[in-house]
Amino acid sequence: MSENLTYTATDQDEGARLDKVLATAWPNQSRSRIKALIEDGQLCVNGTPAAKMSAKVKAGDVFDLSVPEPEMAEPTPEDIKLDVLFEDEDLLVINKPAGMVVHPAAGNESGTLVNALLAHCGDSLSGIGGVKRPGIVHRLDKDTSGAMVVAKNDAAHRALSNLFAEDKENIERAYLAVVWGVPRPRSGEIEGNIGRSPRNRKKMAMVKKGGKYALTHYKTLQTRDDSLASLVECRLATGRTHQIRVHMNHIGHALVCDPVYSRNRPAGKLNLEAQQILNAFNKQALHARTLGFLHPRTGAYISTEAPIPGDLLALIKALDLYL
Repeated sequence: MSENLTYTATDQDEGARLDKVLATAWPNQSRSRIKALIEDGQLCVNGTPAAKMSAKVKAGDVFDLSVPEPEMAEPTPEDIKLDVLFEDEDLLVINKPAGMVVHPAAGNESGTLVNALLAHCGDSLSGIGGVKRPGIVHRLDKDTSGAMVVAKNDAAHRALSNLFAEDKENIERAYLAVVWGVPRPRSGEIEGNIGRSPRNRKKMAMVKKGGKYALTHYKTLQTRDDSLASLVECRLATGRTHQIRVHMNHIGHALVCDPVYSRNRPAGKLNLEAQQILNAFNKQALHARTLGFLHPRTGAYISTEAPIPGDLLALIKALDLYL
């Protein structure tokens, strides 16, 4: 987000250079950054755009600086190995590993799926769906692993984007989730609007006003004898940010090890090995296992299944939740 900064010069600032005063007033902004913003017309002195860094300051001068959100550089290709589940001239389905960010953002400018895709697909991918997110049709959270489809040309991107947005009957998205406790009933639907939490803007939540409609179908596959945890299949009828994590938490069965939505785990005994595996698992226990959809050009049904990653499989076994 852009930021607006204001400073009123004091008697001690009288006669000092503009750049020196502002660098002291706003220590988070470097002198070179302030200079660039002044040259870009982002600084006003007493309501008038400032012209020179070397101008002398007068006590009582009011400085208003508009600091725009920094723009990300255009993503560059990076030779990162991809686990490809399906590929043709129009699209590819990859098995995204947990820990990989989908597209560059502040703090994650490289090592993303987009960087890997640009290297894998070459020039054909450039600009498809936007410069910053070429080819991306839908997303998975950074620490969610599993199947994702990527478009390789404009026609495929338009068709797939429309399919994911409007044609839910011809898309299959099934996730495996390890949750605390045993859902009651053991299968059912969770629906309700999801939006930003009014208590914590970094979280999503079920909201009574605003937000977007969301529907998740769930089915309990396995449970522990002591009801400590369950393995659940979740099928998405909509695709909202953190949808499964929010919905399962809403019914009182947060995902195991979810750093955002999981509270203290229910009482239950685990042997030492299982406890160590649980302690080492530092992300939500969620995997996009199945992805199926109609091919945008041929009309054929494409069905893919992403293998369960080793650390999640170890967690499932440690909790005695065998598939």
